[in-house]
Amino acid sequence: MTTSPNTATNDAIYSVLDNNLSRIAGIQGAVLLSNDGIKLSAYLLERDRAERIAAASSGIAATMKAISREIDGGRVIRQLVEMDDSYLCIVGCGEGSTLIVVTSRRARLGELGGEAVRTAQALGEWLGTPGRTQTPSS
Repeated sequence: MTTSPNTATNDAIYSVLDNNLSRIAGIQGAVLLSNDGIKLSAYLLERDRAERIAAASSGIAATMKAISREIDGGRVIRQLVEMDDSYLCIVGCGEGSTLIVVTSRRARLGELGGEAVRTAQALGEWLGTPGRTQTPSS
């Protein structure tokens, strides 16, 4: 059985995406996806398009992680794909998710990369917060 994040979680994720990514010139949208390529949330993208971007970008992210392991490169921080008319920025959000940001060529690369990394860090901290457990005191 597949479960989807509840409305409050989706609203919170959308708020983080909007607060950070709306500043990027030429922003076309973003997708937050699980490491297995499942769309968790989308920003400014229609559902079908967001799911296709998530699936395709998951393969790019996995390939870069494999290359990094092969060359002992450490954690992959960010990948930038430059196309004739668009940029695609792929950033890991902790251990379990990846942020994909799509912009037109109007975006400034430094701004795109910086905002994407800051957004991914904010999402990673929020999504990766473990549940509180009671520990015995000594």
